[in-house]
Amino acid sequence: MRGKFITFEGGEGTGKSTQSGLLAKRLRGFAIGVVQTREPGGSLGAEIIRHVLLSGAAKPLGPEAEAMLFAAARADHIKTTITPALERGKWVICDRYIDSTRVYQGAAGNVDPRFISGLERLIVGDVMPDLTLILDIDPQIGLARAAARRNDASVDRFEQEKLDFHVKLRDAYREIAAANPDRCVLIDAQGTPDVVTTAIWKVVEKRLAPATAPVSLEGAAS
Repeated sequence: MRGKFITFEGGEGTGKSTQSGLLAKRLRGFAIGVVQTREPGGSLGAEIIRHVLLSGAAKPLGPEAEAMLFAAARADHIKTTITPALERGKWVICDRYIDSTRVYQGAAGNVDPRFISGLERLIVGDVMPDLTLILDIDPQIGLARAAARRNDASVDRFEQEKLDFHVKLRDAYREIAAANPDRCVLIDAQGTPDVVTTAIWKVVEKRLAPATAPVSLEGAAS
């Protein structure tokens, strides 16, 4: 039986990495096999491309080129990590996926939506999430959280964009949530981590019923 595919989306500082990790831990408590991954990245080839993208090295090439690099990373990620895990019955939790490209390069980067859709059809096909959790927060608060988390580390390619860029991201994510209610759920990420975790779990329970999922012999350790 095919596993479930859950993606986390949202702007900078929304807590996607923290919440995806907490969800993975809780699912493993049900003896569900879980693969936790991220984009860009999640496979050897995709991690190499991640470095190029987040370092800003590809920015001078323009948003279309960045979109193609994201697509190349995603192709390797799907082939190497996501599809094999789902076929083994694992639940895959991914920090960012298709909606990040739609929002960052599409809505905020002004790349033609037909170009984004074409890449998506070519690379993603039917490997679509069963559930997308969009963490929503005021961009100013999110950027402040991201800066606090970063400490002395370098600002990545997208965190250094101006506030209006991040406002566009939030607006675009909200539009995606409204247009895709069967797949997407908007989660208020402005509360404490515990409050956000509870909200996420209620959605996962209702949509995917993890308590009834087949038990994996390697679920608690995977």
